Amino acid sequence: MTGPTARLATPEDWPEIVELRTRVFVHEQGVPPEIEQDDRDATAVHVLSRGLSGEAAGRVVATGRLLLPDDGSRTAGIGRMAADASVRGRGHGAAVLDELHRQAALRGVAEIELHAQLAARRFYERAGYTAVGDEYLEAGISHVTMRRELS
Repeated sequence: MTGPTARLATPEDWPEIVELRTRVFVHEQGVPPEIEQDDRDATAVHVLSRGLSGEAAGRVVATGRLLLPDDGSRTAGIGRMAADASVRGRGHGAAVLDELHRQAALRGVAEIELHAQLAARRFYERAGYTAVGDEYLEAGISHVTMRRELS
């Protein structure tokens, strides 16, 4: 059996992405709904992974977005990484992150920066990220900024 894969999202996928992000960020983590979606969603590169079996089969179970630099730099941002609780630790988040890295490289990005929730820090470290700076609160959740160069 093959593992999870991820792909670019299409406009038709957007309702499922919103539903997943709302479930994870707003309902599970208590992020205020008015800040979960923002104007950057319209220009971001969105990626998703769909469930492979069971109740999750065919549903969007993981997502993330790539924010391309608008200042002439070659550093992009990754954010809104979310995975359904039923598939955490099964490779869907890693597949999304890998595809976001691929999409960034295709667009000439040299470095990625992200704001990792402390609970996800090890996940990002395994993907080659290094923490920079001190911990801070964002949306009431402890985070640390992390960076990784793309090869």
